Parts: sequence; structure tokens; C-alpha cells
Amino acid sequence: MAEKRAVPDVDRVAAARRAVERRRARAALKRDLTTRVAAPQTVLAKAVADPESVAGSFRVTDFLMALPAIGVGKKDRILEELHISPVKRLGGLGIRQREALTAWLDERFPPHSPRAGRSRLLVLAGPTAVGKGTVAAHIREAHPEIHLSVSATTRAPRPGEVDGVHYYFVDDAEFDRLIADGELLEYAVVHNKSRYGTPRAPIDAALEAGKTVLLEIDLQGARQVRAAEPSATLIFLLPPSWDELVHRLVGRGTENEEERARRLRTAKVELAAQSEFDYLIVNEDVSSAAREVVELSEATAR
Repeated sequence: MAEKRAVPDVDRVAAARRAVERRRARAALKRDLTTRVAAPQTVLAKAVADPESVAGSFRVTDFLMALPAIGVGKKDRILEELHISPVKRLGGLGIRQREALTAWLDERFPPHSPRAGRSRLLVLAGPTAVGKGTVAAHIREAHPEIHLSVSATTRAPRPGEVDGVHYYFVDDAEFDRLIADGELLEYAVVHNKSRYGTPRAPIDAALEAGKTVLLEIDLQGARQVRAAEPSATLIFLLPPSWDELVHRLVGRGTENEEERARRLRTAKVELAAQSEFDYLIVNEDVSSAAREVVELSEATAR
């Protein structure tokens, strides 16, 4: 009778390490779904394309529970309605089950589509620490033909920021005057702290000269611009993942722990508003994200 060979300790350790990494990856994917960094249709498509991937190994029950406003009771009703067993994994769904789940997702989370008739006024917004300023700065350097609006703010300059280039740094009295005289296209209090606003005159002059104008502002400001200029092209910048957004905020080192926690709470609210925008761009690489913004600007200029 042949003896069973013992599994080497090194193999067991490696297998345990892979299992831990797999669980962490699934947990990260769940955070991405919960915070709306990842679209559920995209995750399902990845699972179908590669059943052995992290998305493919995701249990359907965990997938549904990660979606906004889906509780235990609602999850059970959905599975029953779609005729999907709770033990199924996304990568193991049958064709009819995939089609049923896709149809349900499209109804509850409609696929993103831009509005028609966009103008040369581009608005770039997104959650805190996503890199809006870095992408805008890259465009400023590489594409001087695009007029990058300079916002006014009551916050103090960060290291390396230059007045009149990155922001107009003003005190509260001057900001009040700009509002009273109607000189701001939009303005808002950001993170319950500092005020930001977009001077109107330079934008009007650039548009009249036939230039494309790019505004890098927050969600509140983007909504005000949309109300004032309905034809504005709204672009939402997404992080590659929620964990990467947290990493960027912590790595920036410009906020204390309390401020970071407040900004992350705000980021979740901002991410939930992405459906209000015409285009979504993932900022995984600054130059690539900037190129996508520029391509959109060229399309609106035609």
C-alpha cells in the first residue's frame, strides 16, 4: 500500500498566505462596491470573464449585501426573484441567472450615459484626495490652450501653492465682497471649514474668445455651475479603489486624523453623486486621466 506523502510546511504556509490575500482582496472589492467606487455591472462582467478572479469568487449574497440600501431581507427577496441560490458565486452563475442579475442591476443602477449638447465649459469634480488638482495641474502644463480657471479660497496655502496660479487666497471679508458683487459663478463651504469660489469674469472672457475652460471644483460647486450653465460638461474623477483613496489622503499629510475622518465621510457622499455627471474618469495614472479630460475637451470643441 502506497504511503501518502506529507504536504511540505512551506506549501501549507504559501496556501494559507494566498487564502488570506484572497480574503483581503474580496473585502477590498466589497468596500469598492459599498462606496460606489466600482460599478456592480463592472464587477459582474469581470466575474463572467474570469470565474477564478477575485470578482468571480465573490458570493452572490456578499455581492448584493455590498450594494447600497440592500439589507438581509431585501437580499433574500432578490435571490428568490432571480432564481439564484445563495451559495452561488458570481463566476459560477448560469447564462439565464447572469442575464437576470444584469437586468436587475441595470434597472436599479442605470448605466451611465452623458447628456447631449455639452459645451466647452468643463467641470472636473470628485471626492477628496482623488487627485483633481494634480490632474488639472498636468493639463495646465501640457495644454496651455485650455483655460484652467483659478478658484478663490479662504483656506491657507499648502506648501508649494502660489497665489494666482493654484488659487486666489483671500480673507473672509474679500470673499464676502465677491459674493455681494456677483463676481462668483459658484461658491461653497467645503469640509465644513473653508470657502471656495470660481471668479466669473475670466471664464466669460475665455469662452467668448473661443477657448475651452476647465473648472476644478467640489461637488457643491459643480451642482451650482450646472444650475447656472446647464450646458456645462460635467466630469467626475474616480479613484482606482476606496483603499487607494484612503492611502492618498493619508499620504498627503496635510490633514490631522480628525480632518481625514471628516473628509472620508464627505468622500462617500460625493461618490454617491457620480450619476449626476456626464462622464466618469478613473484616476489610476495622472497623465492618462489628464489625456481623457483633454480628449473630452476636444470632442466638445467640434
